[in-house]
Amino acid sequence: MAIKILGVDLGKHCFHTCGVDETGHIVDRKRLSRKQFLLYLSRLSPCLIGFEACGGAHYWAEKGKEFGHTVKLIPAQFVKPYVKSNKNDYLDAEAICEAVQRPTMRFVTPRNKEQRAIGLVVKHRNHLVQQRTAVMNQVHSYLLEYGIALTKGRGLMKKLCEFMSEEESDFPVLLQSVLKRLYSEYCSLNELIKDIEQELALAIKADHRGQRLLSIPGVGLITAASLLAWVGDAKHFRNGRELAAWIGLVPKQYSTGGKATLLGIGKRGHTQLRCYLIHGARSVLQWHDKKPTRWKPWTDELLCKKPKAKVVVALANKMARTLWVILSKDEEYQVLAA
Repeated sequence: MAIKILGVDLGKHCFHTCGVDETGHIVDRKRLSRKQFLLYLSRLSPCLIGFEACGGAHYWAEKGKEFGHTVKLIPAQFVKPYVKSNKNDYLDAEAICEAVQRPTMRFVTPRNKEQRAIGLVVKHRNHLVQQRTAVMNQVHSYLLEYGIALTKGRGLMKKLCEFMSEEESDFPVLLQSVLKRLYSEYCSLNELIKDIEQELALAIKADHRGQRLLSIPGVGLITAASLLAWVGDAKHFRNGRELAAWIGLVPKQYSTGGKATLLGIGKRGHTQLRCYLIHGARSVLQWHDKKPTRWKPWTDELLCKKPKAKVVVALANKMARTLWVILSKDEEYQVLAA
């Protein structure tokens, strides 16, 4: 019988499939290599295909659509409840096939090539920033071995050359060579980060959505790039609260027996994007006296009742809802509230 729904457990070199017919009975199970799976998709009659949202899923979703299939991506945590008994690749494929049929299932919106490219550039920049921080921490710890405690942060590297030139005779030769290599590594990482930021700036300014995002207080270059990469046009979210909930900026709920209990923020979705929005909200709150925004009356009233940390998260939540309106409805940011 013809396959109507196909569940695929993606792998690096091999793929396991499970196909069911109109009645829901399993009619096909296969283990395929990458080349065999591509050929299998090209020969398969158009059907519904389900993938877990993992590395490579967006690429195979594009390939499936090229061959006329309907492709849906499912978060891995929503597939797990459908895995029966012990776990293996065939049971995973069967669980995906079962989950993709659920009418209330939540799916991941596939990202296009441009979005994925921006996302990879942002990840690469984050990796370089972590390396730069590691180099600075190394310099700080090495100097502490000789009783020298300099200020942490990027200011440390500016003081390092001056300090070495002043006290050069007191340093062992080996330590001098190590510090020079670390300083050279820091400078090269700094140049790479600047080059990446220039590339991102050109990409963001060429996108009309990116220009609108940069006009919002608290949204900088990296935050705008992350929003374009992982949120896109935001039309797959029904409202601003859904976007804020996906980012993890709304209270986590634990309700039972008719009693609603709201806890701290859920911390779902993209961790780095949530971090950027919270840092942006903190910056807006810090500069409210000199650069007031449309949110200032609301935050001033809230600061009288709540701790500053909670107000920062609440402002990040409000920023996320504003971002949804701007991205989904193609509207401009209004400096003054209506």
